[in-house]
Amino acid sequence: MNARKKLRAIMAGKKLVLMPGAYDGLSARIIEAEGFEAIVAGGYAAVGSMLAQADMGQSNMRDYAAHYGRICDAVEIPVYVDADTGFGGVNNVRQMIRAFEAAGVSGLFISDQVFPNRCGYLPGKQIVPVEQMLAKVKAALDARRDPDLFIAARTDAASVEGVEAAIERCQLFMEAGADMAKPMGFDTIPDIKRALREIPGPHMATLSQAAGPKARSLPELEAAGVCSATFPSLALFAAANAVRNVLRVLKKSDTLAPCQEHLIPLDDYYDLVGLKPLLAREESYDKAAAALTQRRAAE
Repeated sequence: MNARKKLRAIMAGKKLVLMPGAYDGLSARIIEAEGFEAIVAGGYAAVGSMLAQADMGQSNMRDYAAHYGRICDAVEIPVYVDADTGFGGVNNVRQMIRAFEAAGVSGLFISDQVFPNRCGYLPGKQIVPVEQMLAKVKAALDARRDPDLFIAARTDAASVEGVEAAIERCQLFMEAGADMAKPMGFDTIPDIKRALREIPGPHMATLSQAAGPKARSLPELEAAGVCSATFPSLALFAAANAVRNVLRVLKKSDTLAPCQEHLIPLDDYYDLVGLKPLLAREESYDKAAAALTQRRAAE
């Protein structure tokens, strides 16, 4: 089963699947090595890692495609990504789908915010008329070459026009053919249960550091019928904290010795980045080249 079929199986399943967020290829490799079944790669982590800025739509489609491509190349498990607003109108959405599909993503979601998109948990959001979003959803579905590419539509209407508007938009997104419709900001168990009752299709919960503390647990989410839970900024926040802490140790002690306990062992790092297979590949090609030249010399 390829990665896109695996993501579809996760979304259709009854078991809660945890999807940590990757901010680059190395973090994605760590997530896979620790046994997780799928990865989410969002704009919040991408803008934070690439630009060291808060997510307010500063990047562009080509940068995202390259960024997601590096993450997909690092792992075999499905990668579900953030496509912001689709980066423009229906023609931009079409280009985005083709670029992200070529990058290897297994699924993506498009938001109904105005361009530029910003993190759904930041203030100041605005949304486009629902007709514009429905046109983008249709364009995205028509543009995909692989029918297994999972295309979701997200609305930020709850914080702008209210819960009822968000549910109505999600219902329309599903009628338009989206594989999933997500109402952003439905973070409490009662809200999630309502979404599952009134919006067809699967529900993916978002557990983001940007949302602040929320009163819900993973067993509660699974009991409610949630198929997956994403942790889009977990690795980003963990990495930022770890780097800051070890640099503070270095600054305070002025020597490397106290830092060692904060570092991944060298052998573990080389296992993670696949040094042995790289060296073995080099050796095999070198031997093949040497054999070819020796054979030619003997003729």
